[in-house]
This record gives sequence, C-alpha cells and structure tokens, in this order.
Amino acid sequence: MTVPARILYGLPPLDLHQPAQDEVQTSPLVPGSQALETVEPASVEEAAVLAPPGVVERRYVLALVLRALKPGAALTALAPKDKGGSRLKKELEAFGCEVVEAARRHHRICHVDRPADLVGVDNAIAEGASRIVQGLWSQPGVFSWDRVDPGTAALLKALPPLSGQGADLGCGIGVLAHTVLASPAVTRLHLIDVDRRAADCARRNVDDPRADFAWADAASASLEGLDFVVMNPPFHDAGWETKALGQRFIEAAHRALRKGGVLWMVANLHLPYEAVLEPLFSRVERRDGDGGGPYKVFEAKK
Repeated sequence: MTVPARILYGLPPLDLHQPAQDEVQTSPLVPGSQALETVEPASVEEAAVLAPPGVVERRYVLALVLRALKPGAALTALAPKDKGGSRLKKELEAFGCEVVEAARRHHRICHVDRPADLVGVDNAIAEGASRIVQGLWSQPGVFSWDRVDPGTAALLKALPPLSGQGADLGCGIGVLAHTVLASPAVTRLHLIDVDRRAADCARRNVDDPRADFAWADAASASLEGLDFVVMNPPFHDAGWETKALGQRFIEAAHRALRKGGVLWMVANLHLPYEAVLEPLFSRVERRDGDGGGPYKVFEAKK
C-alpha cells in the first residue's frame, strides 16, 4: 500500500483543479478509496477531515487520522456546528492536542499539530470498530447500526417469498437479505451498498453461495434482467434530507428489472415517491396492510 503524503476524509481534493498525486481519499462512503484503517501509523504529513456527526464514529475517525499522522503533522478537522462541530475542540483536546478553533459558515474548524504523545486513541478506535450486535456484524456509522430500522422491519413484515434473481439496493449489513434468501426459489441476490463498512459487514453476515456483494453506488448499479429488487432507500445525504436519493434508487430498480419484474420498497409516509413510481411501473400498490406506522410499503411491477 502506497503511503500518501496527505489524507482526506469526506472532503474533495484540496485543489479541485489539480489534485495532488500523493493525496488520498479515505472515506468509506467513496467507493474505491483507501481504508483509513490501513494507513500506516505515523506515516502521513497532513490530513483534512470532515468529521462525521455520530459521537462514536467521529472519535473513531479522529483517532485513526491522528494515529496515521507523523508527530508534528497538521490536521484540519471541521464539521457543521449542529452536527458535531461544537464538540470537535474538546474531543481533539482529549486526545492530547492543542487546538486552534475558528468558525465559518455554520462550521467549526479545528487546526492541530499532531502531538508526539497521543491519549486515548486506542480506546476510541476499539469503540468505533466493527462488532457483533444482536447476532450480526455491524459498526458505528453504518445506517441503523445498532438496531433493525423500523422501515426495514415494516418491509420484512410485508415481503412475500421471492423467486429468481434479484438485488438488494442499499443492502446495509444484510438484514433484508436474510429474509430474501430464506426462499429456496431465489437463485441469486446482488447486495450493493455505497458504505464500505456496511458491505463488509454484509459479507460476514450473509453466508450463502447465492449472494454476491459490491461496494458501489446502488443508484448507479448496472444490473439488468432481474426478477425482483428489494430496498429501503436512503433519504439523507451528509445528514440532510433529500428526496433525490430515493428517486435515483427507484430509477435504478426500474432499469435493473425485466418486464414483469417486481420492486418491493419501503419509505417514510411523507416522501412523495408515488410520483416517481407510477410513471415508471405498470402497477403500483401499497402492501403495508392495516398500516406500516409512519412507513408505506410498495409493490411495483414493471
């Protein structure tokens, strides 16, 4: 593994016009990027981090970045004030850093030089690492990492036995896949997620020769001829609600299905996905029975 001079986490190249050859992206949400966990300790000259909003995940990322930096190397860490930014300074100080803090455009920006002696990084890395949760591998930062998402539970309740080959778009750690593969009539299931951590956990959780896995943007998946697609599409991007992600997932599912193929999906009640589903599919029906609580389950036939 090549040792980069500069690592980024969750940020575009610092020079958009001419990215440095020795500048490496390490976010698990950027398919193909280097895993931050694999960067050699005390090997990197500089780092810039868009810190995640979750406390455990954020401390994990900061600890890994500090471990990767050479003593004296510069770290710039930032986050929106209301999504962890207000805690950044204290968290970095707890690792033994002297912090210069600034505020700009509702973000807190912290500048530090990595101290020779770090405090508590091993504990933070252990707390944020993958682990068994309720019988399945998961990791802080993965969607609904410590419980079954209620939307997924509503879809599982409505989902009939499926057959043929299909896909789980945005598969997470593989919760839906277990139910889908319980049907012996399923011949192949493609599990796809943009989060490397989720895809890695799904590989460990779904031990079935009919399953294959990809770390990729599910909304851009180049699948075709499928008999079914199942999904609980995301509707947040970088912590902000957006309908566009779910719409892209629906369009991807439509492209992937054969004529007569079926999409099963769940969505929050307030999301207007009917306007996307109905022009694309020949039949769209609600399948949440007497109500899926704040969720709606759709069966859509191409």
